[in-house]
Amino acid sequence: MKRSRLYALVTVLVLSMAAGAAMSAENICQEDWKKKMMSEKIAFLSVEIDITPEEAQTFWPIYNQVNQERDEAMFKVFKAYKELDKAVSEGKDAKEISDLLKAYLDAQKAQRELEGRVAERYGKALPMEKVARLYIAEEKFRRNHIRRLHGGGHRN
Repeated sequence: MKRSRLYALVTVLVLSMAAGAAMSAENICQEDWKKKMMSEKIAFLSVEIDITPEEAQTFWPIYNQVNQERDEAMFKVFKAYKELDKAVSEGKDAKEISDLLKAYLDAQKAQRELEGRVAERYGKALPMEKVARLYIAEEKFRRNHIRRLHGGGHRN
């Protein structure tokens, strides 16, 4: 009996360690993918908007800050959505659902307002024509990667 408990304990420990290692490897792979994607995006955007070295010095720090702010805003929207979805699924009362809906809509509004200020910030480092080309290039990059994910290859 003691032997079977010991065997079960060792099995649980080994499986837990393996699961932890797999999750750690997944996080590393996700970080590597994110870094690779960002490198590809920077290279693509640099060519598409024909950025000069002088412009790059002032533009990329702004771009990186904007991306960080976008990520934070998107996280807030997703978090608010998950809380709202959970409350609705669990049949919470109307007041709680109303509050969570307001929080979700406020997070979306903050995300839209951020986007409304971005072009102006980019305009401090780039001429407006290049800012416009940047938006077009970002959309091309996004669409190219969606096509690649669906097996459609590259198209502009």
